[in-house]
Amino acid sequence: MRGGQRQVLILLQALREAGHDCTLLAAKSGQLFPAALQSEFAVHTADAAHIWRLSPKADLVHVHDARAHTLAAISCRRKFVVSRRVAFPVRRSLASLWKYQRPARFLAVSRFVAQELAAAGLRHEKIDVVYDAVSDHVPDADWSPTHPVIALASRDREKGRDLVERASAMGPFPVRFSDTLESDLRHGSVFLYITRSEGLGSAVLLAMAMGVPVIASCVGGLTEVFEDEISGLFVHNDPPEITKAVQRVRNDPALAQMLIDGAKRRIAESFTTRHLREATLRSYRRALSSDSNDS
Repeated sequence: MRGGQRQVLILLQALREAGHDCTLLAAKSGQLFPAALQSEFAVHTADAAHIWRLSPKADLVHVHDARAHTLAAISCRRKFVVSRRVAFPVRRSLASLWKYQRPARFLAVSRFVAQELAAAGLRHEKIDVVYDAVSDHVPDADWSPTHPVIALASRDREKGRDLVERASAMGPFPVRFSDTLESDLRHGSVFLYITRSEGLGSAVLLAMAMGVPVIASCVGGLTEVFEDEISGLFVHNDPPEITKAVQRVRNDPALAQMLIDGAKRRIAESFTTRHLREATLRSYRRALSSDSNDS
């Protein structure tokens, strides 16, 4: 399950715990659909017909990706809000500009993403920053400097796998490119998150919560996740610099423990399900209280 899908499930569970009934529309081909069913949520196929039929039964509709945003703009019969997770600029076509004027509010995953929305001409007062969260029940990692470095298995060029591979060869140090992140992080020495573009980085939050030292690119919303040299290490997208940072952590258990402790404090301060729930509900209330002309 990708980070955005995992965040939807975490939000559903947090809202239910606060006493709110939620219905999910999702693609049947994805992993979110069966995961939500297993958690006993009402789930339907995400298409225009279901949005048209079910939206009048809701107080508010919350969409989480570009396709859902388009479907809601066309078919939703209630006010809706949009989560924006990606760091790249909003398209400037007439169709895109029309679509982005439809929501009552935007929930930006970071201040960086909020700035990109504002740069596209959206009013600041319609944008809320709502950070991702980590589940309250993630396992603790069994940290050891002898464990491999963990990195994402993505082949998306923006995610920087080529830079990780070059740094690994220079070290040398072993890397496990993971598509089962929570399982693999339990036996990792470092979580290496190298990317050319990032809205926030929910995978980084997971590693921090589990107790795996994080080394990440100093780009986009990642700069809001942790403090350099306190709860993680930032690097430029330069293989020699990446290699040096990995060697520092793997060769210095005291540094690794300091980063682990700092990261767990940082999660507790800003990235729990309570933070996510409260920030989301504040945005929902603002959307519901706004005049129709504001949406």
